[in-house]
Amino acid sequence: MARYTEAVCRLCRREGLKLYLKGERCYTEKCSVSRRTYAPGQHGQGRRGKPSEYGMQLREKQKARRIYGVLESQFRKYFQEADRRKGITGENLLQLLESRLDNVVYRMGFALSRPEARQMVRHGHFSVNGRKVSIPSFLLKPGDTVSVRQASRDKARFKDLAELLRTQSTVDWLEVDRDNLSGRFVRLPAREEIDIPISEHLIVELYSR
Repeated sequence: MARYTEAVCRLCRREGLKLYLKGERCYTEKCSVSRRTYAPGQHGQGRRGKPSEYGMQLREKQKARRIYGVLESQFRKYFQEADRRKGITGENLLQLLESRLDNVVYRMGFALSRPEARQMVRHGHFSVNGRKVSIPSFLLKPGDTVSVRQASRDKARFKDLAELLRTQSTVDWLEVDRDNLSGRFVRLPAREEIDIPISEHLIVELYSR
């Protein structure tokens, strides 16, 4: 499958805000967005005119794709599913993206970034309801349990995870059992509980053109 393999900090600079794709680095002075506020490329520091309506819609879509690490074809499928569901399409879209296994692993505190969570899932370190799942895009349902597999708990990455989790806060729509390195997907998050800087109505407008 095609995947972006260039420097991810360029994505943050292109969007003009931190997408938190590099874990701890994003919280330090080494963050490229803090050091270089202009877009990447030879024309990055040039003057940019006011973006068109289409340009603003496109940027919001690209921003959402990059935050969650989703390909264009995947993202379009999520939108189509969100549009079919009852309720507000934009909110449905964000709920679908938040329900991805890699995102839930990140939200539970088992990884420092979504890209790291995606890699950990691919390597087979997690199980859902007791069954090994290595598909980052696996969609969880309310009541599903996510846990670090027993075979992975002796690995260096997970040995001190229980202590690390005690220093982190979790979102209200997830429950985390720090001692057992597991968590439960309690319910779908409400829009106000999804703390990403996205104007989802612009994405809906883009796909409704």
